[in-house]
Amino acid sequence: MSTYVYGITRSSHPGLPKGTCGIGDPPRPVRVLTTGDLAALVSDAPDELRPKRRDLLAHQNVLAAAGADGPVLPMRFGGVSPDDDTVLAVLGERQDHYLERLDALDNKVEYNVKAAHDQDAVLHQVLADDPDLRALSEANRAAGGGTYEQKIALGERVAAAVKQREARDAVLVQEALQGEAVDIRPGPESSGWLTNISFLVDRDAADGFVAACEALAKHHGHLQLHLNGPLPPYSFVE
Repeated sequence: MSTYVYGITRSSHPGLPKGTCGIGDPPRPVRVLTTGDLAALVSDAPDELRPKRRDLLAHQNVLAAAGADGPVLPMRFGGVSPDDDTVLAVLGERQDHYLERLDALDNKVEYNVKAAHDQDAVLHQVLADDPDLRALSEANRAAGGGTYEQKIALGERVAAAVKQREARDAVLVQEALQGEAVDIRPGPESSGWLTNISFLVDRDAADGFVAACEALAKHHGHLQLHLNGPLPPYSFVE
């Protein structure tokens, strides 16, 4: 049977509460594989693994329980190895790297921040910042909307100005929050968001990071911020 891997920790980790179960239907018992200074939190893998809500939550719950008692390198959902021996072999081969990461992530959590524009607010701001663009918009409005060509020209200029504003605001978000974090990782680009960044934050500084996000949203009303966390530091593990 294949082995499902939840995360990697030190062999000195106190482990999980007795009877902890993970993914599967019925849920598979979580066990610990140990070699040298490292341990892997694993269970038997179901024959057919799908990202169902029940299993996603089970994966998250195992990592949350383990993370409460020490640093854990979280694996993303779906990490399946052929067998226990393969997992142990990888732990042995990459022991130095995993130990370095465990040291770096000790007492750290991840917050993911995505930002988008309030379209009406940013359009107002773009026109307020560019007198020529504002004059063109007002002239078109006075002419009943303008000709087809004038509408196209105005639309292209507005779109370009908004694009420039997105780039500036992506930098603004990062610079406003990175001082509250110990590391950052850009996330994949996704439709509808002008930026997607993960921040590694000391647990003890988490309230300060959340407060910085709230202040950023308050002082820049054209920004819509989506904050997700605290999370296991997925983005800071290879």
